[in-house]
Amino acid sequence: MTLKLIIGNKKYSSWSLRPWIAMRVAGIAFEERVIPFESDEFKREVGHVSGTGKVPVLIDGDISVWESLAILEYLAEKFPEASLWPKDVAVRAHARVVANEMHAGFQALRNHLPVNFARRIIKRDLTPDVVANVKRIEALWADCRARFGNSGPFLFGTFGNADAMYAPVVSRFHTYDVDVGEGTRAYMKAMMALPAWQQWAAAGIKEPWLYADDEVDWPQTHNVT
Repeated sequence: MTLKLIIGNKKYSSWSLRPWIAMRVAGIAFEERVIPFESDEFKREVGHVSGTGKVPVLIDGDISVWESLAILEYLAEKFPEASLWPKDVAVRAHARVVANEMHAGFQALRNHLPVNFARRIIKRDLTPDVVANVKRIEALWADCRARFGNSGPFLFGTFGNADAMYAPVVSRFHTYDVDVGEGTRAYMKAMMALPAWQQWAAAGIKEPWLYADDEVDWPQTHNVT
């Protein structure tokens, strides 16, 4: 039975991007269902399969898994050959710490720089709290790359669940032209060069739905197509 992934708008949905890009990069087959956030069908369909009434939701037969990190854990168990977590137990533990730090933190960054794949790339002034978030993320990425990244360009060498968790941060840094170091920029380029990333971004740009809360500085910065 084919897996089904229910997601929100690709233009805005940072949480949906995480399992979607992990599955695409890993080559895990799934059926995609995009449901616009403010549509009648969102509350009706998502509420039926998600305990929180939010996306993403992974459907595997009679099993429903919501929350991005829980979905990533489920996929790692179901598809061990995909190596979504590092094989070494100590490295795997660190990758989980890194992923959970993203899941639980960086609220200032999230609030001030909402994901918007259709926004023109224009710098936005950052608050002190956002600057602190950026510095912490840069330090975290640099540490992972220095200690575990010798086998490839991602946090633990090859793309995995930790990278999937930080994919929306790459989008935020890029969209708002955040000042970052060369190592951070190299990691961002590797993420954005993924065919899966480019597919998601192209789809997000084409979406017709506009939500004011996610349109910082709109309409001047919106990439109208």
